[in-house]
This record gives sequence, structure tokens and C-alpha cells, in this order.
Amino acid sequence: MDDKASVAQTTNTRMHFKVISFILEAGIKLHLESVPMATACLIYHRFFKKCKSNAYDPYLIASAAIYLAAKVCEQQIRLRDIINVCHRILHKEKPALEVDSKYWELRESVVKCELFILRVLKFQIAFELPHKYLLHYMKSVRDYLDPDTWRDIPISSTAWAFLRDSYHSDLCLRIPPQQLAVTVLYFALQCHGVTIPFNNTAKRQWWQVFCEDIKEESMQETIEELIDMYDMEMRV
Repeated sequence: MDDKASVAQTTNTRMHFKVISFILEAGIKLHLESVPMATACLIYHRFFKKCKSNAYDPYLIASAAIYLAAKVCEQQIRLRDIINVCHRILHKEKPALEVDSKYWELRESVVKCELFILRVLKFQIAFELPHKYLLHYMKSVRDYLDPDTWRDIPISSTAWAFLRDSYHSDLCLRIPPQQLAVTVLYFALQCHGVTIPFNNTAKRQWWQVFCEDIKEESMQETIEELIDMYDMEMRV
């Protein structure tokens, strides 16, 4: 990869990082649940996997992805609320959006964009997410640990935070959901210095019980990407 291509890739990575932050902020303000929020991020990443980043307005794609994800996950969010929240985030210095010609233009743009995303993705918008796997894995790990350890150390919240933050990059496209779930839990345990009892004497490591084909080296590589992503957050 030459210098020009490398710079372009870095610019795109930073741009997508900022737009995913926008999706997550809008999702929180809209009281979007974690699964629709993750689905919106996946729709966004999948769209730009197929389309050039400089060909479309990423924030319009993101807004339409939120609208589409809410529909797919059957969480009722009014389009008007999505438009108002997204506009407010992008234009904090401006007054709230009135229901005027500007609003109707934005509304039409989001609706048309939603249909365009569906066509680009060939209507394949039902995704398998890591969330159900992480929930199952955490319940199993909790049963192995001392109750005081699980209560006093925020392993669960740390793992969920890592999973949410992983959507800033395209890890969700490259890493199978089971492996991503195991990796963020592994990283959370590692961060807090918590070890699974009898893991060193067991025939298989605890993570292999959950996901047979995962290797510790691949988890470390994913963790390094997460760390680089946090470093990027400081520079964006």
C-alpha cells in the first residue's frame, strides 16, 4: 500500500469512527436498546463495505441505518424523533428543527436512503450479533467465580463496554459473533486481573469451552485492534 492509499485508509477509518460515535450518541438519546444500536452500526459498516466512502453522506446513511435497525428489531422509534435527534447532534449551535420545508426535505432523504441501503444490502439485514453469546458466556463464568469477585469487580459492565466500542471499527464484520463475545470477556477478565479457577490444570482453556475454534493469538490480535481504536479516540 503506497503512502497516498495509506493516508486515504486512515482518513476513512477516522471518519467511520466519528460516524459510529454519532450513531451511538443518537441511539442513547433515542433510548435505543443495545441490539438495535448494534444493528444500526452493522448496517452502516456493511453499506460502506460495498460503497465508496466519499460517494455518500455518511451521516445520512447513519441516520437511515438507525431508522432501519429500529424497524428490523421491532423497537418503535418515530422517524421524526430520529431526524430531530440526529439534526441536533450535528448542529448543536442551531435551534431545534421546526416542522417546515427543511424537516420534510430531511425526512424524504432518510426514507429514500433507507430504501437505497436495502437495495445495496440486497435486503439482507438480519444479523447474528455477539450479544446473546456474551450474555451466555458471562453467566457461565459468573458461576465459576467467587460470588464476591463477580459482585465487586465490574467484569460484566467492562465486557459490555468493550463489545459496544468494538462497533467503532469493522471488527463486527471480520470476527464471528461467538469469537468476538469470547474475546471481549477475555479482555475484561484480563484488565481486572481475574483468572478462572482451575483453568491452568484443565484439559481445555475456558474460552475453548465456549468456542472450540478460537485461538488465544487471534484474541490478542483483536484486543490490539481495540486498544488501537481507543488510541484513535484520543486523536479524533
